[in-house]
Amino acid sequence: MAAFGAPLIGGWGLTESPINTMVTVDDPDHAKATTDGRPCPGVGLRVVMDDKVLGANHEGELHVRGPQVSMGYLDSTLDAEAFTDDGWFRTGDLGVIDTDGYVSITGRLKDIIIRKGENISAKEIEDLLFAHPSVADVAVVGLPDDASGERACAIVVCAPDAALTFDDMVAHCRASQLSVHKIPEQLEIVDALPQSARPLQR
Repeated sequence: MAAFGAPLIGGWGLTESPINTMVTVDDPDHAKATTDGRPCPGVGLRVVMDDKVLGANHEGELHVRGPQVSMGYLDSTLDAEAFTDDGWFRTGDLGVIDTDGYVSITGRLKDIIIRKGENISAKEIEDLLFAHPSVADVAVVGLPDDASGERACAIVVCAPDAALTFDDMVAHCRASQLSVHKIPEQLEIVDALPQSARPLQR
C-alpha cells in the first residue's frame, strides 16, 4: 500500500463459485492484511465439519451458495459429491469466519490428516516447518497407520549446505508450541518436490 499509494484488496473464490468474499477499501488494515474479506452481497457462507454447522471462530469446510455458484458440472455424476442436499456447494477449502464476519482461508479439506480422531491441518505444520532455516521446501502428508489411522510425515528439501534431522524437526515444533499430537512422526529428506509452473519462492 505504501509503494503504490493506494489500498490493496483481495478476496476468495474458485472456478465453480467466483468471488465469494472480498475486502473493501473501507475495511481496517488488519482485515485487509490477514483475511479474505466478508461474503459479497447475496452470498451465503457457512463452516461445516463432520456434517455439523459450526459457529464463529471454528475451522471447517466452507460451503457457499448464491447467484455466482455454478449450476453443476458437465459430468452430472460429480454433482452429488459437490453439492449438499439443500443446495450448498462444498468448496473443499478450510476456513474460519470470525465474529465480525471476516473469512480466513486456512487450507484444503483434502490436506487434513486424521490421527486418532483428531483433525490435523497439513498446511499449519508446513508453514511452521518452512520457517526453519534449514528448510527450503516442505510438504506434509498423511500416511496410513494401523494404530492411529494416519500419521503425519514431513517431506523436506533442505536448504543448500544445510541438514535437518528428525530430532531437529521435533525440537523446532516444540519450540514453536505446536500441539504434541500434531508433530510429524516421520521425516523424509528429498532433493526436490514437484512444483507447478510457478514454484513458490522462499
